[in-house]
Parts: sequence; C-alpha cells; structure tokens
Amino acid sequence: MAGNSQRRNRRTSNKKGAQVGSGGKRRRSLEGKGPTPPASARKGHVKNRLANAKAKQAAKRPAPRRGGAKGTAELVVGRNPVVEALREGVPATTLYVQQFIDSDERVREALQLAADRGMNILEAPRPELDRMTNGLNHQGLVAQIPPYDYAHPEDLAAAAFDAGEDPLIVALDGVTDPRNLGAVVRSVSAFGGHGVVVPERRAAGMTAGAWKTSAGTAARTPVARATNLTRALESYQKAGLTVVGLAADGDTELQDLEVLDGPVVIVVGSEGKGLSRLVGETCDLRVRIPMPGGAESLNAGVAAGVVLWEAARRRA
Repeated sequence: MAGNSQRRNRRTSNKKGAQVGSGGKRRRSLEGKGPTPPASARKGHVKNRLANAKAKQAAKRPAPRRGGAKGTAELVVGRNPVVEALREGVPATTLYVQQFIDSDERVREALQLAADRGMNILEAPRPELDRMTNGLNHQGLVAQIPPYDYAHPEDLAAAAFDAGEDPLIVALDGVTDPRNLGAVVRSVSAFGGHGVVVPERRAAGMTAGAWKTSAGTAARTPVARATNLTRALESYQKAGLTVVGLAADGDTELQDLEVLDGPVVIVVGSEGKGLSRLVGETCDLRVRIPMPGGAESLNAGVAAGVVLWEAARRRA
C-alpha cells in the first residue's frame, strides 16, 4: 500500500521542490552579496577604468631617491674623549658607566651632560665594557653614537632649488681625515652652503671626530654619500650646476672665477694627491687659490673655507 512500504529510501511523495532538511540553501540564497562596492571598484565602470589608468601611470614613475646606506654605529671610549664628545654635541644616545667606578670630575660631568640631554645611562660590569671595546682602555666610560643617516647627492641640489636658491655644494675627493670633513661641514654651514658630498669608499665619514670638528653644525648641514663620485658630479652637471675643481695647476685663479654666484659644486681633493684623474677630467673648470706666501698647498678644510668665503661674498 502506498506510503506503507518498509523499503529504505523509497520515495513516498510525488511533490517536487524543496524538502525539509535542504541544508539552509534557500536561507543563504536570500542573504545577498553585501553592500554595493564603490564605482571605482566595479569592473567596467568608467571610474574603475580611470583608477586603473592612474595606478599604471604611478607604477611607471621612478621611485623617490633615498639617502645612501647608513654608516655604522660608533663607540667613543675613555673619560676625556667621552666628555669632549658630549660637550661638542656629538649625537650620542647611550652612556655606559662601569659599575663601582671611581668617580672624578670627568665622570661627574659626563653623567650630568648625558642626563641633561636625556640620554640612556646604563651601568655595566667591567668585563662587558672590555668586550664592547675589544679591550681598549675605556676607563669606565663608553658613549655610543648611532649610524649617521646620509642624504642622497641629488637631495642637496633639489633642496636648494626648492628654496629658490642656487646650490652651493662641496664635494670631497679622497679626503680621509674626519677632522677635515668636520671642518668643511662647518665652513659650508658658515657661508650658506647646501651640503657636502663624500664618496662611499676610501673617504672620511661622519664619525665622532667629524662631529666634534663641525662644532655642532653637522646637525643642520646635510652630508651625502655617493656610490660613485664621478657619476654624482655628472648628475649635477645635467641639473645645471657648474663643477669647479680646486687644483694647484688650475687654469683660473679664484678671484677670476665668475661662476661662484650661480649653481656650483666645489670639488676639493686631498692635500697630498689632489683630485683623482677621473674627477679632474669631469670638472668644468679647474681653479687655483693664489698663495703669495709660497705654501705649496692647503688642507681640504682650509681650501674649502677660502672658496666658500669668496662664493658667499659674490652672492651677497
């Protein structure tokens, strides 16, 4: 009899459509697909096409320049060096003090200077300071300086142009003494320059010695690091800057140089070797500083200062 069969899975109704136990398919089909997306996200919409076009254009633009790789962290070791570095505004971040140190005037002054600047002051056992300094005579005081954040060479000229000024930049070729670098930074700051460029290799970097010699001016005068100095100078030339190299056998004397009141890069070589061959060939002009006293040469810091003074005088 229909409806009374005992066979399993036997169909007992001729009705079609959803049955009890459909798994909630009808309920889910009524839930919809969420809020309507904005026009810029709807495929085929005119705003979506415009957004895609803008994204493609942005992808074609060159990435913004970034500064060169940061330098390495540095330690200033010993009571006198630490105190002098803190007095001169070297941007140390941490002062390590040996536990149970015999305090004297230098230790007390270092602690006071570090506290006034809000530096971290950490006590460390002598073996730990010995390990940090590779066994140097630290006398219980060690200051840590973070890596210097170098600019990109093109940033220096761009910042000057953005300020409505003609760039005045100094590039150092083969200068390996950090004190000379610090002196140049100080002169650039004093005479209204826009920065210093140093090569990445075989050149002085912004160490504690350079910071001290700059007398704090390194905090407001950018130093850029160039992977290849010759290419950096060529890039400046393409941007409209005149590259002037200082050389004892230069064709023009400083007082006759007519380009210092415009966009210019002054290239200074080492006192012993002068400009390297490729850098010298890249310069638009080679100028000499008259020295009636008979001296054969000037160190990089003094030579840069003389030319920067002349540039500032003409620009004034």
